[in-house]
Amino acid sequence: METTQNIPFEATHPGSLIKDELKFRGIAQKDFAHSIDMQPTMLNEIIKGKRAITAEIALILEKSLDIPAEYWMRFQSGYELDCARIKERNITKNALIEQWKVISEYVNVAYLKKKNLLNDSLSDCISTVKNLFNAPTIEDLIAQYSGFKLQYAMYRKSEKLQIDERNLFTWEKVAKNLASEINVKMYDFSNLELLKSELNLIFFENNNVLKKTENLLHSYGIKFLILEKMDKTPVDGITFWSGENPTIVVTLRKKNIDNFAFTILHELGHVVKHLENYKTILDIENIEEKSIIEQEADLFAQQSLIDSKIWDNIKNRLFSDEEINNCASDYKINAAILLGRKCWESNNYKVYTEINRKIQ
Repeated sequence: METTQNIPFEATHPGSLIKDELKFRGIAQKDFAHSIDMQPTMLNEIIKGKRAITAEIALILEKSLDIPAEYWMRFQSGYELDCARIKERNITKNALIEQWKVISEYVNVAYLKKKNLLNDSLSDCISTVKNLFNAPTIEDLIAQYSGFKLQYAMYRKSEKLQIDERNLFTWEKVAKNLASEINVKMYDFSNLELLKSELNLIFFENNNVLKKTENLLHSYGIKFLILEKMDKTPVDGITFWSGENPTIVVTLRKKNIDNFAFTILHELGHVVKHLENYKTILDIENIEEKSIIEQEADLFAQQSLIDSKIWDNIKNRLFSDEEINNCASDYKINAAILLGRKCWESNNYKVYTEINRKIQ
């Protein structure tokens, strides 16, 4: 089968060989035309590739230049095939360019390139996007995008949120693609309280938190990864099924231990309470009017990080960094988590503190 590598950039007409032969032999075109009884204009058209070499002309060239007629006919035939192949290649290339133009309207291809999901071949890039989005045709991709916009139409109503739906659509698909490459054990949630306890210990110790969280969730059969958000994609995390495993993906928008801990347990709340009935739950940041499932996930995270009885016992004592640190030590709860809860309940985040909130 002929491949694009065998197709020349430009087809070579046999007339170019006549020109080279005449130049090599020192014969003027006008004189050569006279010697073979041909009009100079006709010879010039052959040399410029505007006229084909027929069998009759091939025989004349054989006698005059001592180059077999079969050679001229093969040259002419090869030229015509190359012209046809170049035309077909250009039609195919134009079709690929049109497809890529449409794809770029619905997918942030620059982000895919940044994630090393695309190469320099336009054909390969189109195939990669179709596979990534499970869209056999461009029409399928457009339909998916339309469904995505409809699913998350509620978020466009907020004047505070600037959402690039193309970016958000792309981010979600990349998250699901990366998750599909993760292999973990069977999903096991027989001991949810132990998992929450082990997570809280990781948060309390605040040492190599990201890797320890990943390893722990994987050990329970929950896929986990961190995927930075894109411009105008105000997303904290997403929860979905990847094969037989629940999956949590977070953006690490704020690199504070209290924000990270709350996000992890919020997404875990979705796994426990909602994922059985939903394929995908996307958590948009700073939503003012939260749905019931978002409120339930928030409450799950809140109670998982700080037991209600403990909070009722200590909330009125947290008036200084020293007292927060003392309570943190007594109850093995990270001080930043206690501080974050205090700020949330008082709706005051502008407090002076020397408590370290950064993820270690």
